[in-house]
Amino acid sequence: MKQKTINIKNKKAKFEYEILDTYDAGIMLVGTEIKSIREGKATITESFCEFNDRAELFVINMYVDEYTHASYFNHQTRRERKLLLNKKELKKLYKEVKNTGLTIVPLRLYLNDKGLAKLKIALARGKKIHDKRNTLKDKDNKRDLDRIKKDF
Repeated sequence: MKQKTINIKNKKAKFEYEILDTYDAGIMLVGTEIKSIREGKATITESFCEFNDRAELFVINMYVDEYTHASYFNHQTRRERKLLLNKKELKKLYKEVKNTGLTIVPLRLYLNDKGLAKLKIALARGKKIHDKRNTLKDKDNKRDLDRIKKDF
């Protein structure tokens, strides 16, 4: 049985932030959360990542819809979920966030080959308003060029 590919993206992230570095992190899920993710009922658009006092990385405000076939043992929709990374990667991210004021943003939620839920996170710097305008301008120019190439 081939499983369908789940690829939930955070389209706002590339517009709001300048991506510097990306990592693939595992997520600690409980109970029925993986079943909801396999059905594609999750969003990461308003979510962000944060370290707690023990230097553990958590994704906050990630929405995973309740599983429809579950009883009263269903999970909470918006809870902090721990991200799993190597110690070396965690230390590097912690140092970058504390010293330079960068943020960690989730880019996409997907299932890997083994069927495990993974979250692609990025070390990012917030864009200023003029940078966002330039991004929109570049996008429009690219669309116009593609349209001209297609007609030619």
